[in-house]
Amino acid sequence: MVTYVVLAKFTDQGAKTAKDSPKRAEAFKQMAKTFGVTVKEIFWTQGRYDIVTVVEAPDELSATALNLSLSALGNIRTESLRAFSSAEMMNIVAKML
Repeated sequence: MVTYVVLAKFTDQGAKTAKDSPKRAEAFKQMAKTFGVTVKEIFWTQGRYDIVTVVEAPDELSATALNLSLSALGNIRTESLRAFSSAEMMNIVAKML
């Protein structure tokens, strides 16, 4: 599984209906399952981003298809960051020159 941190900002549409955001989050969890993606955490945040989500996907294609499907709904825009566990980072640095 590949881990991603997904940063999201409300669009104007999403901000106008922010009170529905918790319900939309539950719908997102169900949508994610159809792509084989597991939603580990969803946080609503203050500052530059409105929502931070941690997901595990079977591959990049599944994660990207989920993010595009979510963005197409028009409530948020996302930025995805590939995240590496400590064990993965140990393997990465072991390959460094």
